[in-house]
Amino acid sequence: MTDLTTDNPDILDLLPRLNDDDAGVRRIALIELADLEEPQALPWLTRALGHDPSADVRAEAARLLEAWEEPVVVNGLCTALTDADARVRGAAAQSLGELKTADAGRVVLPWARHADPFVRASALRALRELRLVDSVPTALAALGDSDAFVRREAVGILGWLKQTDALQQLARLASEDADTEVRRAATGALGLASDASILPALHAALRDREWQVREEAATTLGKVGLHEAGPALLEALNDSYWQVRLRAVRALGRIRFVPALDSLAELLGHAISNLRKESALALGELGDPQALDALRGVEHDADPEVRKAVRIALAQLQAKAV
Repeated sequence: MTDLTTDNPDILDLLPRLNDDDAGVRRIALIELADLEEPQALPWLTRALGHDPSADVRAEAARLLEAWEEPVVVNGLCTALTDADARVRGAAAQSLGELKTADAGRVVLPWARHADPFVRASALRALRELRLVDSVPTALAALGDSDAFVRREAVGILGWLKQTDALQQLARLASEDADTEVRRAATGALGLASDASILPALHAALRDREWQVREEAATTLGKVGLHEAGPALLEALNDSYWQVRLRAVRALGRIRFVPALDSLAELLGHAISNLRKESALALGELGDPQALDALRGVEHDADPEVRKAVRIALAQLQAKAV
């Protein structure tokens, strides 16, 4: 770093340690340099990120640069995604995930087409919450990527941007992709629409071989709020995993599927308290006074959270009756 110059006295004081032979000394000096929060410190931080012989120092530089959105920093972090050391790559990906501006996203975007799948996935993850419309074509293309992590991150972008044009491709991934997490992400992304065209894919996901996908399908059906999903959700109350049953209960309440009343009332006596609680809340949302007797029968449940849910449901039903 001796070829870098500055007239900042605080940085000048740190130069001997920034160039020390001991990697530990250099790392601590970098931390102190970053604490100055001076733009003039960026050349030293980015140089350490790309050229320090110690992976520990490079990884520290990647972490310290997370608050900066300057193109030279963002490009340096993207380049660090190709570092030989996994710690550096991971720290760079984490810092890129903290970006907040569209301008920074435009620097990242070309890296989403890099030859290395880790670089592609990390770039797409950084772009997701930026909601950069420019990233849509790249994300659409990445839905067919050979790497599951890349496909999953592409799904995330399209979901955040509510790209209804991608529904057909998302539906295909939700039911056909070989990777569980891709199917799960695609199932969740289908919630960006609220029309019956997505129901076949969500119903298929509700029968997926992996319970995590079934759980996501039940959750998404509740968010979409289509009454036509009721029969499939009612069937999901028999799922072998209680987590899926819980999300199905919650969804049935949200869509106010009254034919589920008897099944929900039966769950008020389930051994798992979370299921009893959610069933009580769902009965309140149904708004059918026929649930009053079942709810009154569990007003003294052993679990305080269940008792609270029962009180809320009773109040809803009684208010509707009035």
